Amino acid sequence: MESSEQFDQARTARVRLPQLKLDELLEELQARLDAARGTRDRVHSLLEAVLSVGRELDLTQVLHRIVKAAAVLVDAEYAALGVIGPDGRRLSAFHTVGVGEEDIARIGSYPEGHGILGELIRNPEPLRLAELGEHPSSYGFPPGHPAMSTFLGVPIRVRNQVFGNLYLTEKRGGGEFDDEDESVLSTLAVAAGVAIDNARLYEESRLRERWVQTNADITRSLMSGAAQAEVLGLVTERAREITGAALAVMSAPVPNTRTLTVELAIGRQADKHRGLVLPMEGTLTGHAFATGAPVSSPDVAHDARVTAGPPRFAGLGPAVAVPIGSGEHVRGVLLLARETNADDFSGQELEPLQSFAAQAALAMELAERRKDAEQIALLEDRDRIARDLHDLAIQRLFATGMTLQSAGRFIGHEGAKERVLRAVGDLDETIKIIRSTIFGLHTHGEEAAPGLRARAVQVITEATPVLGFAPSVRMEGLLDTNVPRETADHVVAVLSEALTNIARHAHADRAEAALETDGRTVRLTVADNGRGIPPDGRRSGLANMDERARKLGGGLEITTPQGGGTALVWCAPVTGTQGPAQS
Repeated sequence: MESSEQFDQARTARVRLPQLKLDELLEELQARLDAARGTRDRVHSLLEAVLSVGRELDLTQVLHRIVKAAAVLVDAEYAALGVIGPDGRRLSAFHTVGVGEEDIARIGSYPEGHGILGELIRNPEPLRLAELGEHPSSYGFPPGHPAMSTFLGVPIRVRNQVFGNLYLTEKRGGGEFDDEDESVLSTLAVAAGVAIDNARLYEESRLRERWVQTNADITRSLMSGAAQAEVLGLVTERAREITGAALAVMSAPVPNTRTLTVELAIGRQADKHRGLVLPMEGTLTGHAFATGAPVSSPDVAHDARVTAGPPRFAGLGPAVAVPIGSGEHVRGVLLLARETNADDFSGQELEPLQSFAAQAALAMELAERRKDAEQIALLEDRDRIARDLHDLAIQRLFATGMTLQSAGRFIGHEGAKERVLRAVGDLDETIKIIRSTIFGLHTHGEEAAPGLRARAVQVITEATPVLGFAPSVRMEGLLDTNVPRETADHVVAVLSEALTNIARHAHADRAEAALETDGRTVRLTVADNGRGIPPDGRRSGLANMDERARKLGGGLEITTPQGGGTALVWCAPVTGTQGPAQS
């Protein structure tokens, strides 16, 4: 009986043992099937990510898709792509996933590439960490930054150059990033490099296409006889649009002076630039004009070469001043400025910009040639009129006078005879007037006097050593065309008197002069930050200025600005019968 029970127990044990091993084998097989399925799904996801990234041609969208794909592939809560700047040491752009707008606002500005991020810039190799804070390069997070511990970073290379880095943190589920995560992310980085290169090439081809189209538009405008101001406005606006600049300023030299005046300004704070007169020495624009080569600034708002004139570059950063023309034929300067934290102007961008500036130089030269041709035609017309007056009108008048003089001998009536002789005298005076007119037609325009712009700049230049500082100057409108010579003389005298008064009495360290015309009136404003005009002070100079204004039908106004000092506003009409305008 016992042997039968022992036999049954042994047989049961033999049945259970194979069943146990089979369960273990089935579980292992299931695990391997799940792993294979997971690998298949992950490979499928990687292929989808590569295809998704490769479909896009806009660089910004490409970078955003790369970050999203990276976060999904390695199951990370936070992902970022940092683009390395031109200096190779800092990040110039940062694209994130997982961090909300409110978090970004609390954190503040994007990282520049310090700490762990900088470690990957200095050593562009995959980096995997179980705890961020334990790495020697880590020095914590700024206030408001989400807590992060696990980390995986890989570089992105474009044509063997490191474009930027992918940063993944916080593996979902509390685990760590493993070898497979690193392998998948490295594979994505290779595909990202190709996609970024394609997007860059597409962007460059589109940019070249825009430059070519714009050059064609400028050429068309030139050939159609468009005005110089219209063509230069087109050059300035298109340059601003294509380069992504927030501000574009076109400056031209003031004749017979070492200064430049702002002819056109488009974009941010453009009104603060229009009409400004800038010295050649010590300014960004002046340096570009003097050297005939582009001059760049990484931060124009704080550039030591931007001192003349009022503050006018707030919120702007990278800038470049490109000369219009070359060598001794530089005709002006085009200044472009981007917003703060934008990319610097690269050498790749400067090449088409210089070609574009050459188009602007051509516009100026053609406009000048057209003006010269019109002037020559006018002078030739004057010569023809002078010859006709001399050869025809004067000879006929002279013959008529001789005939009347001869006929007077045969007139017996004294009254009639006297009238005839008086008519002969009138004809003689008429001949003198015509001869004077002929002389004026021959000589007018041969020696053109300096325009009001140049004369005003000369007065300010001469006053600078006496003042001890250079006043800020702004000029707007057709001052040399619309302001008659007599009025211009008064303007120059008032400007000189005002600056002299500042030097003698104001004890100021800053002064501003603005000269403008709208075609109806000319307006001169001179302001300083000095001690103002004392109640018992001498006012003979102000009386002279007021008398000059009233003589022309204008007026003078003296005010005290809110910050102290004195503001003088002198104005006079420029229309009416005051005489011919300046040439």
